[in-house]
Amino acid sequence: MGLNNFFCSRTTQVFEERVSMKKFLITIDGPAGSGKTTVSKLLAKRLNYKYIDTGALYRGVAFETFSQGIDPELETDLETLCDRIDLKFEITESGLRLFSNGKDISDQIRTPEISMMASRVSAKPCVRGCLLGLQKKMGQEKCAVFEGRDMGTVVFPDADVKFFMMASIKERALRRFREMGPDSSQTLEEVEQDMMKRDANDSNRDIAPLKPAPDAIKIDTTHLDIETVVNKMAQLIEAK
Repeated sequence: MGLNNFFCSRTTQVFEERVSMKKFLITIDGPAGSGKTTVSKLLAKRLNYKYIDTGALYRGVAFETFSQGIDPELETDLETLCDRIDLKFEITESGLRLFSNGKDISDQIRTPEISMMASRVSAKPCVRGCLLGLQKKMGQEKCAVFEGRDMGTVVFPDADVKFFMMASIKERALRRFREMGPDSSQTLEEVEQDMMKRDANDSNRDIAPLKPAPDAIKIDTTHLDIETVVNKMAQLIEAK
Protein backbone atom coordinates (compact mmCIF):
# COMPACT_ATOMS: atom_id res chain seq x y z
CA MET A 1 0.00 0.00 0.00
CA GLY A 2 1.43 3.42 -0.94
CA LEU A 3 1.72 6.21 1.64
CA ASN A 4 -1.15 8.18 0.10
CA ASN A 5 -3.46 5.17 0.22
CA PHE A 6 -2.36 4.40 3.77
CA PHE A 7 -3.14 7.87 5.06
CA CYS A 8 -6.43 7.96 3.16
CA SER A 9 -7.43 4.58 4.63
CA ARG A 10 -6.37 5.58 8.15
CA THR A 11 -8.24 8.89 7.96
CA THR A 12 -11.41 7.09 6.88
CA GLN A 13 -11.00 4.55 9.69
CA VAL A 14 -10.56 7.25 12.36
CA PHE A 15 -13.51 9.19 10.92
CA GLU A 16 -15.78 6.14 11.10
CA GLU A 17 -14.57 5.23 14.61
CA ARG A 18 -15.45 8.71 15.87
CA VAL A 19 -18.92 8.50 14.36
CA SER A 20 -19.60 4.95 15.56
CA MET A 21 -18.72 5.94 19.15
CA LYS A 22 -21.65 8.36 19.21
CA LYS A 23 -24.94 6.88 20.31
CA PHE A 24 -27.32 8.39 17.80
CA LEU A 25 -30.74 7.36 16.61
CA ILE A 26 -30.93 8.07 12.89
CA THR A 27 -34.07 8.06 10.75
CA ILE A 28 -34.22 7.81 6.97
CA ASP A 29 -37.62 8.36 5.39
CA GLY A 30 -38.71 8.60 1.79
CA PRO A 31 -40.85 7.06 -0.96
CA ALA A 32 -40.23 3.71 -2.66
CA GLY A 33 -37.27 3.70 -5.03
CA SER A 34 -35.55 6.70 -3.47
CA GLY A 35 -32.64 4.47 -2.48
CA LYS A 36 -33.26 4.57 1.25
CA THR A 37 -33.01 0.81 1.81
CA THR A 38 -29.56 0.43 0.22
CA VAL A 39 -28.29 3.63 1.82
CA SER A 40 -29.69 2.73 5.25
CA LYS A 41 -27.97 -0.65 5.22
CA LEU A 42 -24.62 0.76 4.13
CA LEU A 43 -24.77 3.65 6.58
CA ALA A 44 -25.62 1.33 9.47
CA LYS A 45 -22.75 -0.96 8.49
CA ARG A 46 -20.31 1.95 8.30
CA LEU A 47 -21.34 3.24 11.73
CA ASN A 48 -21.57 -0.25 13.23
CA TYR A 49 -25.21 0.52 14.05
CA LYS A 50 -28.32 -1.66 13.91
CA TYR A 51 -30.37 -1.40 10.72
CA ILE A 52 -34.14 -1.57 11.13
CA ASP A 53 -36.36 -1.90 8.04
CA THR A 54 -39.68 -0.70 9.44
CA GLY A 55 -41.35 -1.01 6.05
CA ALA A 56 -40.82 -4.76 6.33
CA LEU A 57 -42.92 -4.78 9.50
CA TYR A 58 -45.88 -3.24 7.66
CA ARG A 59 -45.30 -5.65 4.80
CA GLY A 60 -45.38 -8.45 7.36
CA VAL A 61 -48.82 -7.37 8.52
CA ALA A 62 -49.88 -6.96 4.89
CA PHE A 63 -48.63 -10.46 4.07
CA GLU A 64 -50.64 -12.02 6.89
CA THR A 65 -53.69 -9.93 5.93
CA PHE A 66 -53.44 -11.12 2.34
CA SER A 67 -52.62 -14.73 3.20
CA GLN A 68 -55.51 -15.07 5.63
CA GLY A 69 -58.01 -13.42 3.28
CA ILE A 70 -58.72 -10.54 5.66
CA ASP A 71 -60.45 -7.46 4.30
CA PRO A 72 -58.13 -4.56 5.25
CA GLU A 73 -61.16 -2.29 5.58
CA LEU A 74 -62.56 -4.40 8.44
CA GLU A 75 -60.62 -2.98 11.37
CA THR A 76 -62.03 -5.45 13.88
CA ASP A 77 -60.48 -8.30 11.88
CA LEU A 78 -57.23 -6.36 11.56
CA GLU A 79 -57.19 -5.78 15.32
CA THR A 80 -57.59 -9.52 15.91
CA LEU A 81 -54.72 -10.19 13.51
CA CYS A 82 -52.48 -7.63 15.22
CA ASP A 83 -53.21 -9.15 18.62
CA ARG A 84 -51.89 -12.55 17.57
CA ILE A 85 -49.17 -11.69 15.05
CA ASP A 86 -45.56 -12.06 16.22
CA LEU A 87 -43.06 -10.26 13.99
CA LYS A 88 -39.34 -10.54 14.67
CA PHE A 89 -36.11 -9.67 12.89
CA GLU A 90 -33.37 -12.28 13.03
CA ILE A 91 -29.85 -12.22 11.63
CA THR A 92 -29.20 -15.39 9.63
CA GLU A 93 -26.54 -16.56 7.17
CA SER A 94 -28.63 -14.79 4.51
CA GLY A 95 -28.60 -11.53 6.45
CA LEU A 96 -31.44 -9.77 8.28
CA ARG A 97 -34.67 -11.73 7.85
CA LEU A 98 -38.25 -11.10 8.97
CA PHE A 99 -40.15 -13.87 10.72
CA SER A 100 -43.90 -13.99 11.35
CA ASN A 101 -44.97 -16.44 14.03
CA GLY A 102 -41.72 -18.33 13.51
CA LYS A 103 -41.91 -18.46 9.68
CA ASP A 104 -39.42 -16.64 7.46
CA ILE A 105 -41.50 -14.39 5.18
CA SER A 106 -38.69 -12.13 3.96
CA ASP A 107 -39.05 -13.10 0.31
CA GLN A 108 -42.85 -13.28 0.20
CA ILE A 109 -43.30 -9.67 1.35
CA ARG A 110 -41.55 -8.18 -1.70
CA THR A 111 -44.27 -8.76 -4.31
CA PRO A 112 -46.28 -5.94 -5.95
CA GLU A 113 -49.48 -7.27 -4.31
CA ILE A 114 -47.98 -7.06 -0.82
CA SER A 115 -46.57 -3.60 -1.57
CA MET A 116 -50.04 -2.27 -2.34
CA MET A 117 -51.58 -4.09 0.62
CA ALA A 118 -48.90 -2.61 2.91
CA SER A 119 -49.89 0.86 1.76
CA ARG A 120 -53.52 0.11 2.70
CA VAL A 121 -52.97 -1.49 6.10
CA SER A 122 -50.39 1.11 7.14
CA ALA A 123 -53.15 3.71 7.13
CA LYS A 124 -55.15 1.79 9.76
CA PRO A 125 -54.85 3.04 13.38
CA CYS A 126 -54.84 -0.48 14.85
CA VAL A 127 -51.88 -1.51 12.68
CA ARG A 128 -49.90 1.64 13.38
CA GLY A 129 -50.61 1.33 17.10
CA CYS A 130 -49.49 -2.29 17.08
CA LEU A 131 -46.17 -1.53 15.41
CA LEU A 132 -45.48 1.81 17.09
CA GLY A 133 -44.62 0.27 20.44
CA LEU A 134 -42.45 -2.39 18.79
CA GLN A 135 -40.46 0.21 16.86
CA LYS A 136 -39.98 2.46 19.89
CA LYS A 137 -38.72 -0.50 21.89
CA MET A 138 -36.20 -1.28 19.15
CA GLY A 139 -34.88 2.28 19.33
CA GLN A 140 -34.43 2.56 23.08
CA GLU A 141 -30.71 1.83 23.03
CA LYS A 142 -30.09 4.11 20.02
CA CYS A 143 -27.07 3.24 17.82
CA ALA A 144 -29.60 2.42 15.10
CA VAL A 145 -30.66 3.49 11.62
CA PHE A 146 -34.43 3.29 11.17
CA GLU A 147 -35.71 3.26 7.60
CA GLY A 148 -39.35 3.98 6.83
CA ARG A 149 -41.95 6.56 5.88
CA ASP A 150 -42.82 8.24 9.18
CA MET A 151 -39.78 7.54 11.34
CA GLY A 152 -38.78 11.18 11.73
CA THR A 153 -42.30 12.59 11.96
CA VAL A 154 -44.25 10.13 14.14
CA VAL A 155 -42.21 7.27 15.57
CA PHE A 156 -39.05 9.16 16.52
CA PRO A 157 -39.78 12.91 16.40
CA ASP A 158 -36.80 13.49 18.71
CA ALA A 159 -34.33 11.45 16.63
CA ASP A 160 -30.78 12.78 16.69
CA VAL A 161 -30.42 12.95 12.91
CA LYS A 162 -33.23 12.80 10.34
CA PHE A 163 -32.92 12.33 6.60
CA PHE A 164 -35.58 12.41 3.90
CA MET A 165 -34.60 10.87 0.57
CA MET A 166 -36.32 11.54 -2.73
CA ALA A 167 -35.85 11.12 -6.47
CA SER A 168 -37.86 11.65 -9.65
CA ILE A 169 -40.69 9.19 -10.28
CA LYS A 170 -39.02 8.07 -13.54
CA GLU A 171 -35.77 7.26 -11.78
CA ARG A 172 -37.47 5.53 -8.87
CA ALA A 173 -39.59 3.36 -11.15
CA LEU A 174 -36.54 2.39 -13.20
CA ARG A 175 -34.64 1.39 -10.06
CA ARG A 176 -37.49 -0.74 -8.82
CA PHE A 177 -37.96 -2.35 -12.26
CA ARG A 178 -34.28 -3.29 -12.42
CA GLU A 179 -34.45 -4.60 -8.86
CA MET A 180 -37.35 -6.89 -9.79
CA GLY A 181 -35.23 -8.55 -12.48
CA PRO A 182 -36.03 -10.05 -15.90
CA ASP A 183 -38.58 -12.50 -14.51
CA SER A 184 -40.90 -9.73 -13.36
CA SER A 185 -44.48 -9.92 -14.62
CA GLN A 186 -44.72 -6.11 -14.68
CA THR A 187 -43.59 -3.67 -17.34
CA LEU A 188 -41.69 -0.50 -16.47
CA GLU A 189 -44.85 1.52 -17.13
CA GLU A 190 -46.86 -0.67 -14.75
CA VAL A 191 -44.22 -0.31 -12.05
CA GLU A 192 -44.35 3.47 -12.44
CA GLN A 193 -48.16 3.51 -12.23
CA ASP A 194 -48.13 1.35 -9.08
CA MET A 195 -45.50 3.61 -7.56
CA MET A 196 -47.51 6.75 -8.30
CA LYS A 197 -50.59 5.14 -6.76
CA ARG A 198 -48.69 4.20 -3.61
CA ASP A 199 -47.14 7.68 -3.40
CA ALA A 200 -50.65 9.15 -3.45
CA ASN A 201 -51.91 6.70 -0.82
CA ASP A 202 -48.96 7.29 1.49
CA SER A 203 -48.88 11.07 1.10
CA ASN A 204 -52.63 11.71 1.41
CA ARG A 205 -53.61 9.38 4.24
CA ASP A 206 -54.92 11.04 7.40
CA ILE A 207 -52.66 9.11 9.76
CA ALA A 208 -48.88 9.59 9.55
CA PRO A 209 -48.70 10.73 5.90
CA LEU A 210 -45.42 10.45 4.03
CA LYS A 211 -43.67 13.81 4.36
CA PRO A 212 -40.31 15.12 5.54
CA ALA A 213 -40.02 16.20 9.16
CA PRO A 214 -39.48 19.97 9.52
CA ASP A 215 -35.91 19.36 10.71
CA ALA A 216 -35.09 16.56 8.27
CA ILE A 217 -32.14 16.86 5.89
CA LYS A 218 -33.48 16.38 2.37
CA ILE A 219 -31.37 14.55 -0.19
CA ASP A 220 -32.39 14.21 -3.84
CA THR A 221 -30.74 11.03 -5.11
CA THR A 222 -31.89 11.25 -8.73
CA HIS A 223 -28.41 11.94 -10.06
CA LEU A 224 -26.30 10.70 -7.13
CA ASP A 225 -24.59 7.33 -6.73
CA ILE A 226 -24.94 5.34 -3.51
CA GLU A 227 -21.41 5.99 -2.26
CA THR A 228 -21.83 9.75 -2.62
CA VAL A 229 -25.07 9.70 -0.63
CA VAL A 230 -23.63 7.55 2.17
CA ASN A 231 -20.49 9.72 2.40
CA LYS A 232 -22.60 12.86 2.58
CA MET A 233 -24.76 11.41 5.36
CA ALA A 234 -21.74 10.22 7.33
CA GLN A 235 -20.19 13.69 7.13
CA LEU A 236 -23.39 15.33 8.34
CA ILE A 237 -23.62 12.87 11.25
CA GLU A 238 -19.97 13.51 12.13
CA ALA A 239 -20.73 17.25 12.23
CA LYS A 240 -23.23 16.57 15.02
